[in-house]
Amino acid sequence: MESTTVNRFRDSLKSFVEQVVTHHIPLRVTRRNGADFVVMSAEDWERDQETLYVLQNTSLMRQIAESSATHNTGTGFTPAEEQVDEILGV
Repeated sequence: MESTTVNRFRDSLKSFVEQVVTHHIPLRVTRRNGADFVVMSAEDWERDQETLYVLQNTSLMRQIAESSATHNTGTGFTPAEEQVDEILGV
């Protein structure tokens, strides 16, 4: 994560915001009193919130682990050709 001072952030707000949104790199802004804050794009924030939701949901994490295990052993569900066509909209 890149870092800058609040004064530099204020002076170059437009370029810092463009950098954060375009390159998806959060920016830590430091203040003299030590209370830092982070600037990140809304898209990245939403993605992080979704990730946190999944990681905190034990039932969903268990399903993912079970699916991964059956996939790795080749014992998972294999859809019929008609089901694949329906999924793909063919």
